[in-house]
Amino acid sequence: MLEKQVVALAHEVSRTGQDLSLPYNAVSADIGSPEPMVDADGRPFAETLFRWIDPELQYWKDRAFALRSAMVHATRTCAEPFYFGKGELGSWRPNEALQASHDPKQYKEGHIASAIVAPVYLPGGTIGAVVWASDEEIDVRPLFDAHAEHLHALALKFIATYNDARAIGPKSPAVYLTRREIQCLKWAAAGKTDSEIATIIDISVPTVRFHITNSAKKLGVAGKARAIQRATVLGYIGNE
Repeated sequence: MLEKQVVALAHEVSRTGQDLSLPYNAVSADIGSPEPMVDADGRPFAETLFRWIDPELQYWKDRAFALRSAMVHATRTCAEPFYFGKGELGSWRPNEALQASHDPKQYKEGHIASAIVAPVYLPGGTIGAVVWASDEEIDVRPLFDAHAEHLHALALKFIATYNDARAIGPKSPAVYLTRREIQCLKWAAAGKTDSEIATIIDISVPTVRFHITNSAKKLGVAGKARAIQRATVLGYIGNE
């Protein structure tokens, strides 16, 4: 059932791009993984359904592509859709991190004249992306304003359904941490020692260690560093 949904969504991604005069697609279920998105027979969508501007650029076969691509770097700094057109990169709002990743030269070298990109952030820290692009310079900003929300939702449905079909991503139920466990992890993430945390929140050092150890067990990891990392991915520790 999920496989049929994946194929149907892949075709919708392609049709939508054709309708918007952005007929070229690049897709990734996880930009941190070199594995391409494939159909039920194991064939990359990039070789069967989706086309790219430069047929010589087989990005899904290049394991280092994600480390070089300015477009992929942009998806790491912007969780919302963004566009490239007329040499400019933009989104729904001013975004300094997105602008810092802008490299118009790389877009030009890749023959990308216009594009809309929908990053997909999923539980567990996975980042996917769907790109709709053209080698022709079109007025992409009005298209973005009119269709970005739909493209974002479509990309999310496609990537999330694909990952479910491939059993990619977290399988266990949500983890519930107590207020004390979160406090201890937050202060540990800030670089405080167990002794300093005990003083700050007025508990004993053994109790601090108990809370950190217990949170690590709940999160299914070993050690303080991994507990901090996992709690951050799950949104228990924000950037303050």
